[in-house]
Amino acid sequence: MFSMLDRRHSVAAPGFSRWLIPPAALSVHLCIGQVYATSVYKNSFVAHFDTGQTAVGIIFSIAIVMLGLSAAIGGTWVEANGPRKAMFVSACFWAAGFLVAALGIGTRQLWLVYLGYGVLGGIGLGIGYISPVSTLIKWFPDRPGLATGLAIMGFGGGALIASPLSRQLLSFYDAGYDPNVATSVASGGALVALFLTLGIGYFAIMMFGVFTVRVPPDGWTPDGFDPASVKEKPLVTTASVSAANAIRTRAFWLLWIVLFCNVTAGIGILEQASPMIQDFFRDSGGTSTVAVAAASGFVGVLSLFNMGGRFAWSSTSDVIGRRRIYMIYLGVGMVLYALLASVGHTAVGLFVLLAGVILSFYGGGFATVPAYLRDLFGTYQVGAIHGRLLTAWSAAGVAGPLIVNGFLDAQGKPGTLTASAYRPALFTMVAVLLVGFVANLLVRPVPPRFHEQPAEEKEAVA
Repeated sequence: MFSMLDRRHSVAAPGFSRWLIPPAALSVHLCIGQVYATSVYKNSFVAHFDTGQTAVGIIFSIAIVMLGLSAAIGGTWVEANGPRKAMFVSACFWAAGFLVAALGIGTRQLWLVYLGYGVLGGIGLGIGYISPVSTLIKWFPDRPGLATGLAIMGFGGGALIASPLSRQLLSFYDAGYDPNVATSVASGGALVALFLTLGIGYFAIMMFGVFTVRVPPDGWTPDGFDPASVKEKPLVTTASVSAANAIRTRAFWLLWIVLFCNVTAGIGILEQASPMIQDFFRDSGGTSTVAVAAASGFVGVLSLFNMGGRFAWSSTSDVIGRRRIYMIYLGVGMVLYALLASVGHTAVGLFVLLAGVILSFYGGGFATVPAYLRDLFGTYQVGAIHGRLLTAWSAAGVAGPLIVNGFLDAQGKPGTLTASAYRPALFTMVAVLLVGFVANLLVRPVPPRFHEQPAEEKEAVA
């Protein structure tokens, strides 16, 4: 049975529609995108384990770090074994993470939650995130930005499904839990049932992707596509670069800096979204004019911008080019951060708009980077190269919150901060984006000495 997961058994038959590949990839990304919904049960975890928010927050941090590490280490394996086997392994680790975490919740052993959701789930995140990328790009050589945007959009939108679903499941398993009250806490039994339900449910959904995904036959091209047309575009190569050679190029590390800076800036808002909008709008008595429910709604709006940006901006990059779209992400992002710091407190609508566009750039950066890598390094081992580049996400996942929280801790206690307390952090993000902007301008085509010879490429694939 397991031999059916091999790449040779997943080659598409004649007449197979390439438009089945984005839904297959989306089924995986929608499931692993649940990682953005961990705040739903954070207070319940704090109460159940009788610990602080920092100890519970480490669960998310471990998962993101493991995402980057597993994507980097396992990227070459994913390329060699194909998307079907990679998606299956991802589903197994992701589901196992929930089941082990459920055991940790049931026994009140927080370290088991770290091991389950953090380590095992994080491995599932990393392998699952990169599993369809190379395949999508090979099926859509004419529109790589649109293809990867369709799939990676699911990762940004996973929380939109997981958040309300988790709240309703908790209220179903615990009659005393009110999903409409931010301070409501679910029982340990309800948390165990939630994690068991999500683990089993996500595994089943991801199996749709496993059995639907296919790789194109050797030499396949879409109707009407001329591979020679690729040569006409700047910063786009028809050559092939291996993952081992890619990390030896200046272009790879410049793009690493670009992704790190874009993610660091975006995650700074994402991590503080709910308290931030409340702090920006406080009356003279220190009471926020934005209710808790409205702040939660703001988080949902940001998720929509995050998800929409992954599709809209990455699709736009097919028209205007990858370097130009990153000039927008980083250059316009600097302007928006400066406006958010200086005039964001004047109107709630303006604040939401500025933050939303910033988050659309954050999501767009994730969705566009696989196509940028394909332009620079070819399709040969683009999934493995993408996995190595995602270590920038792991680093930014630590740096972004540290920068913002470090400044906020120096300004005062949570619940008493105002818009002025955020300005040092926001202007720091302007400087971070400037570094990324310069790095993007310095990206150049990969020198021919790093290209694979046709014979070497065929031997490696065989």
